[in-house]
Amino acid sequence: MWIGDQKDRREMASTRTHVVCMPSPAQGHINAMLKFAKVLHSKGFFITFVNSEFNHNRVLKSKGPSALDGLPDFRFATIPDGLPPSDLDKNQSGPVLCTSMKKTCSAPFTKLLTALDDPSSGVPPVACVISDFICSFTLDATTAMAIPNIYFCSFSACGFMGVFYYKDLMERGIIPLKSEEDLRNGYLDTAIDWIPGMPKLRLKDLTSFLRTANQEDLMLNFFTGEGQASLQATAIIFNTFHELEAPVIEALSSMLPPIYDIGPLHLLPQHIPNGSFSPIGGVDLWRGDSSCMKWLDEKEPGSVLYVNFGSLIEITNEQFIEFAWGLANSGCEFLWVIRYDLVKGSAAVLPKEFCAETNGRRFITSWCVQEEVLSHAAIGGFLTHCGWNSTLESISAGVPMICWPFFADQQTNCKYVCSEWGIGVEIDADVKREEVAMLIKEVMEGEKGKKMKRKVLEWKEKAVEAAKPGGTSWKNLEMVIDKEIMKKKSTNVA
Repeated sequence: MWIGDQKDRREMASTRTHVVCMPSPAQGHINAMLKFAKVLHSKGFFITFVNSEFNHNRVLKSKGPSALDGLPDFRFATIPDGLPPSDLDKNQSGPVLCTSMKKTCSAPFTKLLTALDDPSSGVPPVACVISDFICSFTLDATTAMAIPNIYFCSFSACGFMGVFYYKDLMERGIIPLKSEEDLRNGYLDTAIDWIPGMPKLRLKDLTSFLRTANQEDLMLNFFTGEGQASLQATAIIFNTFHELEAPVIEALSSMLPPIYDIGPLHLLPQHIPNGSFSPIGGVDLWRGDSSCMKWLDEKEPGSVLYVNFGSLIEITNEQFIEFAWGLANSGCEFLWVIRYDLVKGSAAVLPKEFCAETNGRRFITSWCVQEEVLSHAAIGGFLTHCGWNSTLESISAGVPMICWPFFADQQTNCKYVCSEWGIGVEIDADVKREEVAMLIKEVMEGEKGKKMKRKVLEWKEKAVEAAKPGGTSWKNLEMVIDKEIMKKKSTNVA
C-alpha cells in the first residue's frame, strides 16, 4: 500500500534515484534504518520507507493521523506482516513475527516493488533496496528485478558475526544445547576462540538465540538462515565506526560482500548543511515525553542515572521490583523509562515505599527521545539492556554504562562494552537490588566510574572524528553511495 499524496510525483520521476528502505518491524531497527534513509534523502535520493501495516497504525495512534504523510520525495508505504490484528499498545511476539515475515512477506513486498517500478506510478524507477539483514524475503524481488539489495545491519558487527557463525557452531555440535541443563551447568562458559576477529569469547557471549536445546527452535533457525542469506546481499552496511570494531569488520570483509561501516549514523547529520537535512520526523511506536528535559535542566552535571531497557524487553515483576529498590537504595537521582508493556503479564506498579524513598530524586516516564537525554549534561550513567542503538548513543554522548543484557546481540555488546572497550560494568542476569545499588554507586561516584568516564570520552572523540567529512565513516558513506546504490540496473534479468 502506498501512503501519501500523489502530487508532484511525475516531476521527480526523471531526476531522482529511488531507494526503497525495508527495516525489520521493531523500534530499534526502524530507528537506525530511518536515520540512514534521512541521510540519503538529504543527499538527493527519492525514498520509499516501508513499515508493516501493524506498525504504521501504531505510529498513527502514537503521533497522530498525519504523522506518516511524508514529503513529495520521501514517502511511506506498508506491507502486511501476515499476523492477525493485535493490541497496538504492545509488541508482537518476536518468534511469531519473524516466522510470519519469512513465510508471507516476499509476495507483498514484490507486489509493492513492482508497482513502484511501473512507469505509470509517476515515481522514479526503483534503483536499489536497503533491507534489514533479517529481512531476506526482499531478495526474491530484487533478484527478479536485477537491482542491488544492500543489507543494513542493525546489530553490532560483533553481534552479527556471532549470528553468521551459528552454522559453524551447529556443524561442530556445539549448538543446539544437549539439554536445558546446559543453561545452568557451566556449559555456556565454553571457550569459543576460533571465530575470526573475536578472541577470548565464551559461548554465552554470543548472540542469545543459541540458548536452546530444541533443534526446531524458531529463533535459532531463523537467525541461522538470515545470517547465511547475507552472502546474497550486494553489500552490507554497519552502523558502527571502524576503530571500535576493527578486528571484526576486517574479518567480515574477507568472507562477505563489500562491508561499509558508516556510523554512528546519528552523528552524520551534524555535517549536512543546514536546510538540506531531511525534515522527516521519527517513526515512534510510543509517544515521547519531553518534560523530562526540563527536569534534567535543574540537575547538577553528571548527577543523574538514565534507565531504559529499550523497546522490546519484557521483565518479570520480581526483576522490576529488584531494579526499583536498587535505584532507591543507591541514593542516586534517576530518570527511568517504564514502558506500558515493560513488565510481563501485568502493569508496572511501583511500591508506595519506593515512591516515598525516592521522592524528589526520580523522574518516571513511559518514553523519551533518548539521544537528547543521553546528550544532556546532567546524565552521568546509563543503566541499559545494551541494545546496539543504545550502546552507540551512549558512546557518542560519552556516558558510561551499567549493562543488563537480555537477548539478541545484547550479550555480545555487553561483553565488548565491559571487557574490550572498558566503558561499562555488568549486572548479573539474576538481578538483585544489592548489586544494582552497588554498581550504580561505583559508576556514578567511584574510582572505577571515573576511569570508565575517561575511557568513554576517548571513544566519543573517535566516534565524532569517524563521522566527520574525511573520517572513515563519512568516506564509507560516500563509497557505498557511489559504488553500490548507484549501480546500474542489470539488463540480464534471470
